[in-house]
Amino acid sequence: MNDQKIYYVSVAHNLIQDVPNDSNEFVVRMNDEQLTKLRDLMDEVSQSDKYAFKRTFVPFKSADHDDAAEEFDDRTIELYTYLYQYGDEKTKKLIDSMNIISKMEDTGYDDPGYEDSPLNK
Repeated sequence: MNDQKIYYVSVAHNLIQDVPNDSNEFVVRMNDEQLTKLRDLMDEVSQSDKYAFKRTFVPFKSADHDDAAEEFDDRTIELYTYLYQYGDEKTKKLIDSMNIISKMEDTGYDDPGYEDSPLNK
């Protein structure tokens, strides 16, 4: 079954719909299997966001090197990369303009001030 349909996706609202509305940020064309993977990715981002949020209340733990933040970043990069792969031109341009994929892959740990950090990853 390789029939593709157009879906309207809102990452901010964790929604995938088959009709456009004001909250949709991205337009993708997918088959059922690809749609299932998109739903799974969105669920993973949502779960890792909840985990990262819980970790924010630990005052002695640096968010800079926190596994929860890393997990959220990894899942978010994977989601936006997937949306980019199946997105229309407008979706690809929007994701490019957000610069989210390359920005999240660049931790900035090579910048001055991190060279002697024992937690530098």
